[in-house]
Amino acid sequence: MLITFKSKASGDVIMFGDVAKRLMEVMGKSPDDQGIVTVEQLPDALARLKEAVAEDKAQQAQPEEDAPPQVEKTSDGGQREFVSLARRATPLIELLEYSLKAKVPVVWGV
Repeated sequence: MLITFKSKASGDVIMFGDVAKRLMEVMGKSPDDQGIVTVEQLPDALARLKEAVAEDKAQQAQPEEDAPPQVEKTSDGGQREFVSLARRATPLIELLEYSLKAKVPVVWGV
């Protein structure tokens, strides 16, 4: 399943459902198939995502013996190349920043 984050301030951000729902939770939103980050909620959502990215980067900087696996499991039981939270969150962070600047909400599933 794919989830598309939309804003009038920028182009859409499309993510796999499991990744999108994880980022929704980081932002403090319910991981539903549809939702909104209101203009008032954008600063907090951005701060939460940026904090999670900083934590992820700190973990990635650990010695190689603690390095993340090269593959990760998908929600359907398959595997895909490991992609860090920092890399996954970057397009969504940019979308939220553009939306905050334009004072418009970000929605998904509608």
